[in-house]
Order: sequence, then structure tokens, then C-alpha cells
Amino acid sequence: MNKKKTSLWERYLTKEIGIEFKACLYFFAILFIYCVYKLTQGSFTADILHMAEMILLCYIICYVQVYLLGNFDESESFGAKEAGGIFICTAVYTGFSLLFDWFERSVAWTAGFAAYIILVYICIFLIYKVKRRIDDKVLNEELEMFQSRPGKEEDTEAEP
Repeated sequence: MNKKKTSLWERYLTKEIGIEFKACLYFFAILFIYCVYKLTQGSFTADILHMAEMILLCYIICYVQVYLLGNFDESESFGAKEAGGIFICTAVYTGFSLLFDWFERSVAWTAGFAAYIILVYICIFLIYKVKRRIDDKVLNEELEMFQSRPGKEEDTEAEP
């Protein structure tokens, strides 16, 4: 039987693609609430420097999530580890929003931003959970189709 293991490069590349996807997803979520804030303040423009800070911070936090915090937003179940990861990352995002003055240090908007980030993390966790269930279902269906195909005895090699 020809079993190929995934190489170190393939595992690394898979993680990097996941980080890229997540960073863009979180950036879009943060940019959305930032734009809502700007609109409520009567402005139709967003500060490019703030957007650069946001995307850079998203990449840094996503690397920390994957390599140091066990990729908690893609966990199988929600527990203390996942809640801790959400708390740490939300605190970092909120702290940097104050440091970089994204919401002009408005206490109400900053608190709302923190609550919004928590909601985003919970939604992402649930999305990944549903995606895993769908992927499992598709893989099981494909396995059943493979196992029930005619002439499968010809394709299998004798075990030593």
C-alpha cells in the first residue's frame, strides 16, 4: 500500500495558509467596526495608518494563536483554554485600539469593540466546528463510495 505522509513543508504551508486566512478574516471584522465607528462620527474616510496597524496586529496575533496558544479558535470543544485564548487576544486587540487611538479613546466604543471581538471569536469557533462536521460527513460519504465500488479487490495489495 502506498502511504504518503505529509511533509514538514506541507504541514508548515498549511499552517501559514490558515494564518493568512485568519488574519484577513479578523482584519475585515475589525475594519468593519472601525468603519461603523467612523460613520457614526460623521466621517466617510478611514485612516490608512490605522488600517496598517490593524492588519499588522492581526497577523501578529494570528501567529501567536497558532504557534503559542494552540490554535484555540479551531478547537474541537470550548473550554477554559479556549476562553483564556479569547480573553488574551481580546485584551491585546483592545489595548492596541487604545494605544493607537482607533476609537479616539472612547470608553463606550472601546468596551463595545472588546465585546465585538469576543463575539467574533465565538462565531469563528462555531464556524470552524460546523465546517469540521461538514468535512467529516463528506469524507465519510467518499469513503463509503470508495469501499462499495466494484472491483476493489483488484486494487488492494496483499498484506505481508
